[in-house]
Amino acid sequence: MSITRDEVAHLARLSRLALGEDELEHFATQLDVIISAVARVQEVAADDIPPTSHALPLTNVFRPDEIRPSLTPQQALAGAPAAEEDRFRVPRILDEEA
Repeated sequence: MSITRDEVAHLARLSRLALGEDELEHFATQLDVIISAVARVQEVAADDIPPTSHALPLTNVFRPDEIRPSLTPQQALAGAPAAEEDRFRVPRILDEEA
């Protein structure tokens, strides 16, 4: 299948693109190459080869969730310059009411 200059002009009109005569020829050639490449890929696909989403098999690299001991609120806030109700106290940055 070959893309003609008139087909590119029609697509340009539908897309509301203003293309010059040299651009129409240039894009017709490029689109023809792209469509030929896609056609070659479709020829390679065989029925006996299952479709894949990745070239290499994927494995889960995440560790399982485990409960571990952590800091108490008092330990976490021990180095804070200001704390209030087991939370870090920070200066207000917005003038909005909470």
